[in-house]
Amino acid sequence: MSGRVQSYENEEIVVTFDPERCQHTAICLRGLPQVFDIKRKRWIDVKAASADDLAAQIDRCPSGALQYIRKSEPSR
Repeated sequence: MSGRVQSYENEEIVVTFDPERCQHTAICLRGLPQVFDIKRKRWIDVKAASADDLAAQIDRCPSGALQYIRKSEPSR
Protein backbone atom coordinates (compact mmCIF):
# COMPACT_ATOMS: atom_id res chain seq x y z
CA MET A 1 0.00 0.00 0.00
CA SER A 2 1.10 3.53 -0.62
CA GLY A 3 1.56 6.32 1.89
CA ARG A 4 -1.74 7.88 0.84
CA VAL A 5 -3.95 5.05 2.08
CA GLN A 6 -7.16 6.25 3.69
CA SER A 7 -8.71 4.37 6.62
CA TYR A 8 -12.33 4.28 7.80
CA GLU A 9 -13.64 2.18 10.66
CA ASN A 10 -16.57 1.37 12.86
CA GLU A 11 -17.04 -1.11 15.69
CA GLU A 12 -16.94 -4.14 13.37
CA ILE A 13 -14.71 -3.40 10.39
CA VAL A 14 -11.76 -1.33 9.17
CA VAL A 15 -11.92 -0.30 5.51
CA THR A 16 -8.87 1.02 3.69
CA PHE A 17 -8.62 2.71 0.32
CA ASP A 18 -5.43 3.12 -1.72
CA PRO A 19 -6.12 5.79 -4.37
CA GLU A 20 -2.97 4.86 -6.29
CA ARG A 21 -4.37 1.36 -6.97
CA CYS A 22 -7.92 2.48 -7.87
CA GLN A 23 -8.99 1.77 -11.47
CA HIS A 24 -12.07 4.02 -11.18
CA THR A 25 -14.55 1.37 -12.29
CA ALA A 26 -17.15 2.83 -9.86
CA ILE A 27 -18.29 -0.65 -8.84
CA CYS A 28 -18.25 0.48 -5.20
CA LEU A 29 -20.28 3.62 -5.98
CA ARG A 30 -22.97 1.69 -7.84
CA GLY A 31 -23.07 -1.20 -5.38
CA LEU A 32 -23.41 0.74 -2.12
CA PRO A 33 -24.06 4.40 -2.96
CA GLN A 34 -25.06 5.17 0.63
CA VAL A 35 -21.53 4.13 1.72
CA PHE A 36 -19.35 5.23 -1.20
CA ASP A 37 -20.03 8.84 -2.19
CA ILE A 38 -17.25 10.86 -3.80
CA LYS A 39 -19.12 14.10 -3.13
CA ARG A 40 -18.32 13.79 0.59
CA LYS A 41 -14.94 14.78 2.00
CA ARG A 42 -14.73 11.46 3.89
CA TRP A 43 -16.18 9.56 0.94
CA ILE A 44 -16.63 6.20 2.68
CA ASP A 45 -19.28 6.05 5.42
CA VAL A 46 -18.77 2.67 7.10
CA LYS A 47 -21.76 3.26 9.36
CA ALA A 48 -24.17 3.35 6.40
CA ALA A 49 -24.19 -0.43 5.84
CA SER A 50 -23.53 -3.64 7.75
CA ALA A 51 -20.04 -5.07 7.96
CA ASP A 52 -21.22 -8.04 5.88
CA ASP A 53 -22.54 -5.75 3.13
CA LEU A 54 -19.34 -3.68 3.20
CA ALA A 55 -17.16 -6.78 2.95
CA ALA A 56 -19.23 -8.23 0.08
CA GLN A 57 -18.99 -4.99 -1.89
CA ILE A 58 -15.27 -4.53 -1.21
CA ASP A 59 -14.67 -8.10 -2.44
CA ARG A 60 -15.98 -6.89 -5.84
CA CYS A 61 -13.24 -4.23 -6.15
CA PRO A 62 -11.22 -5.32 -9.21
CA SER A 63 -8.03 -3.44 -8.33
CA GLY A 64 -7.79 -4.26 -4.65
CA ALA A 65 -7.74 -0.54 -3.84
CA LEU A 66 -10.44 -1.23 -1.27
CA GLN A 67 -9.55 -3.68 1.48
CA TYR A 68 -11.06 -4.55 4.84
CA ILE A 69 -10.20 -6.15 8.14
CA ARG A 70 -12.95 -7.45 10.38
CA LYS A 71 -12.51 -6.75 14.05
CA SER A 72 -14.33 -10.01 14.82
CA GLU A 73 -15.77 -12.99 13.01
CA PRO A 74 -18.45 -12.22 10.38
CA SER A 75 -22.05 -12.70 11.45
CA ARG A 76 -23.82 -15.75 10.06
